[in-house]
Amino acid sequence: MSSWLGGLGSGLGQSLGQVGGSLASLTGQISNFTKDMLMEGAEEVEAELPNSRRKEIEAIHAILRSENERLKKLCSDLEEKHEASELQIKHQSTSYRNELQQKEVEISHLKARQIALQDQLLKLQSAAQSENSGAGSVPTTTASSSSFNYGISHHAAAFHDDDMDFGDVISSQQEINRLSNEISRLESEVAHWRHIAQISKAQGSNSSDQSEICKLQNVIKELKQNRSQEIDDHQQEMSVLQNAHQQKLAEITRRHREELSEYEERIEELENLLQQGGSGIAVTDYPKIHEMQRTIQVLQTEKVESTKKVEELEDQIKDISRKLLSSENDREVLRKEQERLNVENRQISKECENLKLECSKLQPYAMKQSDTVKEGESILPQSTSLEEEVFRLQQALSDAESEITRLSHLNQDNLTEDNLELKMRVQVLEKENSLLSQEKEELHISLLKLNNEYEEIKNTTVRDMDLDSKLHDLRLNLEAKEQELNQSITEKEVLIAELEELDKQNQEATKHMILIKDQLSKQQNEGDSIINKLKIDLNDEKKRVHQLEDDKMNITKELDVQKEKLIQSELVLNNLHLTKQELEDKIEDLVDQLNKSQNNNLNIQKENFELKEHIKQKEEELSRVRCELTQPLHQDSNSNFKDDLLKEREADIRNLKQNLSEVEQLNENLKKVSFDLKMENEKLVLACEDLRHQLEESIAGNNQISLEKNTILETLKTEKGQLEAELCRAEKRLLEEANKYEQTIEELSNAGNLSASALQLEHERLIKLSQEKDLEIAELKKNIEQIDLDHTETKNILSSSLEERKQLTQLINEKELFIERLKERSSELQEELDKYTEALRKNEILKQTIEEKDRHLGSMKEENNHLKEELERLREQQSRAAPVAEPKTLDCITELESEVSQLNVIKDNLEEEIKHHRKIIEDQNQSKMQLLQSLQEHKKEMDEFKYQHEQMNVTHTQLLLEKDEEIKTLQKTIEEIKTQLHEERQGIQTENSNIFQETKVQSLNIENGSEKHDLSKAETERLVKGIKERELEIKLLNEKNLSLTKQIDQLSKDEVGKLTRIIQQKDLEIQALHARVSSVSYNQDIVYLQQQLQAFAMEREQVLAVLNEKTRENSQLKTEYHKMMDIVAAKEAALLKLQDENKKMSTQFEGAGQEMFRETVQNLSRIIREKDIEIDALSQKCQTLLTVLQTSSTSDEVGGVNSNQFEELLQERDKLKQQVKKMEEWKQQVMTTVQNMQHESAQLQEELHQLQAQVLVDSDNNSKLQVDYTGLIQSYEQNETKLKIFGHELAQVQHSIGQLCNTKDLLLGKLDIISPQFSSGSSLTSQSAGSLKTTKSETLSEASQHEIEELRKLLQEKDAAIRTLQENNHRLSNSIAATSELEKKEHEQTDSEIKQLKEKQDVLQKSLKEKDLLIKAKSDQLLSVNENFTNKVNENELLRQAVTNLKERTLSLEMDICKLKEENEKIVEKTREKETEYQALQETNMKFSMMLQEKEFECHSMKEKALAFEQLLKEKEKGETGELNQLLNTVKSMQEKTVTFQQERDQVMLALKQKQMENTAVQNEVQHLRDKELRLNQELERLRNHLLETEDSYTREALAAEDREANLRKKVTALEEKLVSSSSAMENASHQANLQVESLQEQLNVVSKQRDETALQLSMSREQVKQYALSLSNLQMVLEHFQQEEKAMYSAELEKHKQLGAEWKKKAENLEGKLMSVQERLDEANAALDSASRLTEQLDLKEEQIEQLKKQNELRQEMLDDVQKKLMNLVNSTEGKVDKILMRNLFIGHFHTPKNQRHEVLRLMGSILGIKREDMEQLLNEDQGGVTRWMTGWLGGGSKSVPNTPLRPNQQSVFNSSFSELFVKFLETESHPSIPPPKLSVHDMKPLDSPRRRKLDINVPESFKDTTEPRSGRRTDVSPFLAPRSAAVPLMNPAGLGPGGPGHLLLKPISDVLPTFTPLPVSPDNSAGVVLKDLLNQ
Repeated sequence: MSSWLGGLGSGLGQSLGQVGGSLASLTGQISNFTKDMLMEGAEEVEAELPNSRRKEIEAIHAILRSENERLKKLCSDLEEKHEASELQIKHQSTSYRNELQQKEVEISHLKARQIALQDQLLKLQSAAQSENSGAGSVPTTTASSSSFNYGISHHAAAFHDDDMDFGDVISSQQEINRLSNEISRLESEVAHWRHIAQISKAQGSNSSDQSEICKLQNVIKELKQNRSQEIDDHQQEMSVLQNAHQQKLAEITRRHREELSEYEERIEELENLLQQGGSGIAVTDYPKIHEMQRTIQVLQTEKVESTKKVEELEDQIKDISRKLLSSENDREVLRKEQERLNVENRQISKECENLKLECSKLQPYAMKQSDTVKEGESILPQSTSLEEEVFRLQQALSDAESEITRLSHLNQDNLTEDNLELKMRVQVLEKENSLLSQEKEELHISLLKLNNEYEEIKNTTVRDMDLDSKLHDLRLNLEAKEQELNQSITEKEVLIAELEELDKQNQEATKHMILIKDQLSKQQNEGDSIINKLKIDLNDEKKRVHQLEDDKMNITKELDVQKEKLIQSELVLNNLHLTKQELEDKIEDLVDQLNKSQNNNLNIQKENFELKEHIKQKEEELSRVRCELTQPLHQDSNSNFKDDLLKEREADIRNLKQNLSEVEQLNENLKKVSFDLKMENEKLVLACEDLRHQLEESIAGNNQISLEKNTILETLKTEKGQLEAELCRAEKRLLEEANKYEQTIEELSNAGNLSASALQLEHERLIKLSQEKDLEIAELKKNIEQIDLDHTETKNILSSSLEERKQLTQLINEKELFIERLKERSSELQEELDKYTEALRKNEILKQTIEEKDRHLGSMKEENNHLKEELERLREQQSRAAPVAEPKTLDCITELESEVSQLNVIKDNLEEEIKHHRKIIEDQNQSKMQLLQSLQEHKKEMDEFKYQHEQMNVTHTQLLLEKDEEIKTLQKTIEEIKTQLHEERQGIQTENSNIFQETKVQSLNIENGSEKHDLSKAETERLVKGIKERELEIKLLNEKNLSLTKQIDQLSKDEVGKLTRIIQQKDLEIQALHARVSSVSYNQDIVYLQQQLQAFAMEREQVLAVLNEKTRENSQLKTEYHKMMDIVAAKEAALLKLQDENKKMSTQFEGAGQEMFRETVQNLSRIIREKDIEIDALSQKCQTLLTVLQTSSTSDEVGGVNSNQFEELLQERDKLKQQVKKMEEWKQQVMTTVQNMQHESAQLQEELHQLQAQVLVDSDNNSKLQVDYTGLIQSYEQNETKLKIFGHELAQVQHSIGQLCNTKDLLLGKLDIISPQFSSGSSLTSQSAGSLKTTKSETLSEASQHEIEELRKLLQEKDAAIRTLQENNHRLSNSIAATSELEKKEHEQTDSEIKQLKEKQDVLQKSLKEKDLLIKAKSDQLLSVNENFTNKVNENELLRQAVTNLKERTLSLEMDICKLKEENEKIVEKTREKETEYQALQETNMKFSMMLQEKEFECHSMKEKALAFEQLLKEKEKGETGELNQLLNTVKSMQEKTVTFQQERDQVMLALKQKQMENTAVQNEVQHLRDKELRLNQELERLRNHLLETEDSYTREALAAEDREANLRKKVTALEEKLVSSSSAMENASHQANLQVESLQEQLNVVSKQRDETALQLSMSREQVKQYALSLSNLQMVLEHFQQEEKAMYSAELEKHKQLGAEWKKKAENLEGKLMSVQERLDEANAALDSASRLTEQLDLKEEQIEQLKKQNELRQEMLDDVQKKLMNLVNSTEGKVDKILMRNLFIGHFHTPKNQRHEVLRLMGSILGIKREDMEQLLNEDQGGVTRWMTGWLGGGSKSVPNTPLRPNQQSVFNSSFSELFVKFLETESHPSIPPPKLSVHDMKPLDSPRRRKLDINVPESFKDTTEPRSGRRTDVSPFLAPRSAAVPLMNPAGLGPGGPGHLLLKPISDVLPTFTPLPVSPDNSAGVVLKDLLNQ
């Protein structure tokens, strides 16, 4: 409504503005008319009267035409408003309809829920009827359902009226269309008449008749009337539509409320509605009132009839309600009874549960009683408890029966079915009691067994706990020791690493020396280089050998350690196995005890049964005695009877004595079995004596009974039957218990025998197990070796994993820092986003301002169009009035001036707009630049993130791969460990398998994580691509924007500058023209100007056509824009709620009224001002004309402007117009660019949003990555924890192995005691241990090789000792095997017996379970029935609450509806007030229009005065004054007439408007009455329909009630019959119940007697319990003793462990001492290295000297080369030859020497020739025979001649050669003189060069070379300073060399190399440091 009223106000304002525009055009036309009048001149003054009349008519016609146009515009505006209002109405109606539909849906839901609740009620009632014999029914539900049906039908009928209303709207729309068509037709007619008028004007014919004018006036009047009528009709239709819409809304809301209220009070509302219908018809017209009264009378009659029907129905309802009440009362009574029964059932069930609890309580007592029977009691142990339970059950039964009787008394009048049910329940309870009594007995037995087992298990668990605690302590100690060992091992490894580093340093030093030597040796031959290579290869091999030896050393050490660990693990295993065996033995003992107790129970039960049978026999004898006593009473005297009695008693006593003797024999047998059972036998004797006393008492009682009457005998008979039955039961129980006790006694005796044998069996088992353990230890040793290897590998893996963990922690820290940076950046980004959002808001505000400017532009365009139209009219007038040019030129000039001023104004506006647009564009550019910068920053950040992310992924993948490899290696190692330990321990296997599964799962998880990382990579790449594309687009857009802005700036600057220049020029030209106009030059070239004007007019028409097309396009765009705006407004309005609209309507209505008032006042004031301005302008014109006339001369020349100047002015004006057009086009372009910019900004916004979304996605991905990373870290931590757990498990395994070793030691210790052979073995071991200690103490100072050899020897000795022990174990195991087989056979027998007993027990337990299941099923059924009943009650209560809640809701809804009604009424009142205000405003508008018309008349009069002044001026020129006076008089008369005409017209107009107002009021009233009639008719129809429906419903209800009555009567008759039958059944039941009560009372008496007996038995059993408690305490003392012994054992083991720890500590200390000595040696070696460095410095000095000497020796070297060549030649020539002179001398000497000494000469010759001594001796021996043979052999060169070969190194040593050989050598040297070598020659310095050295090497035998090689170490260098530490000064003494060996040979070449130092032979006892110190001292 508010928007509609606002639209009306704006439309009014526009129409008033248009009125002002039309008035302005009128004034322009009037001024044209006056000009024409002036042009015509004075010639036509005579014929002016008819022409003036015609002109007036034409003026009136023009006014009417303008008014018609205004009205058309108003109509079009009103149509648009009407369409808008219709749209709003549609929206509102749709919203109301939606609300109505929602309400209907709610109502339908509520109805459905109520129907469902009613169905549930009906079901419950039917269930109640079925339970309570179906009494009563519910007729209210049908009534409610029928009422609901009515509501639905009525509600459905409510929407048909809406459709009718919308049909009315459509018809009104059609009428509006018809009216618009009529208006268009009228417009065409007006155009036709205007055309006729124009033709008449063009012709200028004065012959138009007055008849035609009259016709035209009549037509105009008719048109006016039609128009006013149409306007009034349109207004009335609008008001009617508004009223109709309001009424529809009111009706819809009212109907909705009525429908809601009808659900509660329909009948009352009918009456109220009838009254309203009667009272609301008193306002309309009389005929209508009569009709209404008739209808009211009809309605009243119908009402009376309906009230009667209603009363009848109410009576029927009351009757039905009474019946219902009675039925409900019956139902309540039945419910109460049912509740009581339920309570009783619960009580009974509780009693059953109590009985069960008592059974469970009595079971321990039964146990104790069974123990007492072991001691020999034959009394019933369980009968007391059972009798008590039976008594309680009977009491419960009696209570139940009493309740049954009470209930029967209550329900005898009402029901019989309850009785029958109670009977059934009683029977069921009795059956259950019997079943419970049977089950109790079975439960007693099972409980006894369970309690025994529980106690045994408790004892075992206590022991296990102690053992576990001790084991835990031992394990902790072992772990601590292992940690110490590990520390020592690590220290050792560190020292070894340091040693290796020192070796490396030594090697580096030696390398340096070797390099120097290599440089010197390069000058030598190629052969030497080959030898060097070979030597290097040898050295490498030697190094490898040394490394292998070191490795061997380490492996042997590790083997020793592992062997010790194996021993410990074997001990631990042995301990574990021992403890396991002990526990198994204990469990077996407990099982045996259980079996024995079960057998005892069975024996006792058998004995009880036998005793019961015995008692039965006794009672039978008693009964016989009684019968015999009764017979003689009747027949004989008392004396005979007494004698018979005495005889019978004596016989009984004899029988009893015989029985006693048998019992005593049994007692003697029991005494033989065991001494412990004496007490039990004595108790049995006492029991027998008690029985005697009881028998004697019974005999005395019999004597007294015999004296009594027959009545007592009859009571005795009845008691006898009961006693017999009970005694039978008791005897059976006694026999069974006696059998059980006998079995227990036998089992105890067996247990006593077995206790001794069990110890032997355990001993044998231990021996067997020791043998098995030895075999297992042998296997375990192998496994443990493999495990240790695996352990070392795992250690390495753990170290690597720790390093990786450190790396991971570093990575995590980096990631955390990275995440913090990300967070900071995200916060910065959010701040930037906020800034951008603010900028976008500013942009939106700018958009709005631009839109406003567009609107202003549109208004300006409209004004331009008006100006153009005025220009066209001016041109037409110019074309018509061509001859008179003077005033037209003036008018043209004035028009041009006004146009120029207007154009200037437009230009200024356009410039301002351009500036504004520039600012906007600059702002947008700035914002775009900011956006670009931010986007670039985002891009950079994204690139950084991407790069970091990729790096992260790479690192993650690397880490994951490493982890996978590690995990795989770990899995392999663990699998190997698993396979090794699989055979020994299956428990550990399961744990490992679980762990492996976990690790596999983790590896899989890790793989999944890597896949996720890959996915995240792909996503990031996609995002990056998208961002790049976006950035490219943004760059392109920015470039476009920049180019556009540059173009705009250039255009704006250029064009604005041009325009300003042109305007300045024009201003100057206009000023010049003004000056010329003021001068007197008028009449030149007028014709030429007229022609040009016509040409210009044609051009103008063309331009105007183009402009019209443009304006059309603009108008089309405007309409589209308005439509779009309307749609948007409609959408926005639809979003608002109803209450907000109601509130806003009230506020906006007031504001809209005020705005309308203000706008109208402003428009009117503006129009008045414009009129004032026009009047001022006209007065000024008049003054200027007067001045012109005064100044002008009387000549015929008329003042004019030069044609050229005028043409220039016109051209300039056209140019200006074109420029304006250009400016407008440019403005449109700017607008389009701005719009494009807006679109681009919107796109940028979308891109921003997308980027934000991407950023969010990235953040989500980052968060996911973080989550994955945390997951990976967690998995890694879990893996680490698992590795730690593996480590712990390994430690535990080692610990357990250590324990097994300890146990093995203990076993060995025990075996020492057993076997004498073992003592010898132990002595051997002790000796070996002693020798170990001594050797260790000795070898600490010696080399490590000796230690290894000794350790090996010790290991061999230990192995020998172990073998001897194993042999002993095998012997023992063979002896144990035989005993174990016997034990197995015995065990198998016992197992078979136990299995049989278990099978029996299982059968009994199955039967028990079946009974339990039956009881549970019954109890579950009862509980389910009770729960169903309670659920039904709760559901009824919930339904009632729901009904009350619904009623409250309906009340609240009614209250809301009332409030809404009040609000609507207030709004209607406000609208009426606004209408009155609107009417007042219209009146004020009328007044203002009157004022306007007066002003127009004043303007007209002023114009006429001006004309008159002009005529006066002309008359002055001519001098005709009389005519002037006449003219003035005519003018005055015309003015008076016009004034009178105007007043008349105004009065007529006012009268017409008043009549129109009255007509509208009357029409409104008529419409209101019609609406009321329609409403009343509709209400009548609705009421009729409603009455018909109510009648139908009531008739249906009445029929249904009759049917119910018939059904109820039938049910009542059936119930009466049932009552009669139930009463008879109740009587029968009561009779039976009385009989049952009597029988139960008798049973109670019997049970009370049994209870007394059981009480006595209880007291006996308690005494037995006390005795058992004493025995238990004794057993506990024995157990404590055993535990103390075990503790002592464990303490001894602990001491042994401590001793071992002390030994290990000693070993560690010894190792530390060794390490200290090694460090000292290292220090010495370092000092030696320092001295070696000094020596190298000296060597450098020597090398300098050598270089000086080299120069001197170059000449000598040449000489030496010659000498060497000669020597070589000599050597080659003399190597295989002997000197002739020498041989000759020897030959001569042989013959000169005496014969005795010739052998020596021959030997010399042989030695020279290289013949061996043996061969020489043979030759000499042969030579004794003769000389010929010698001569032939010597001269002939036979086979025995030896070749002259040089000495080989294999043949003979130089040092062992004889004197002769030395002599020969001396001779050789003498025969070959050589040049003496110089001192310190280069060849002497190079040891490899000299041939002498080579010869030495060749001559040295292999044995010495082999010995020297280990000495020389890894290098061939002989110098001790150049060799490494291990080579130069060996720490170990080699095997082959002793002190003073041939080690000095290697040191000989040092004299050649270093002549300054004298080498010393190194003894093996001296260390390297001592040797070096000696050298330094030298």
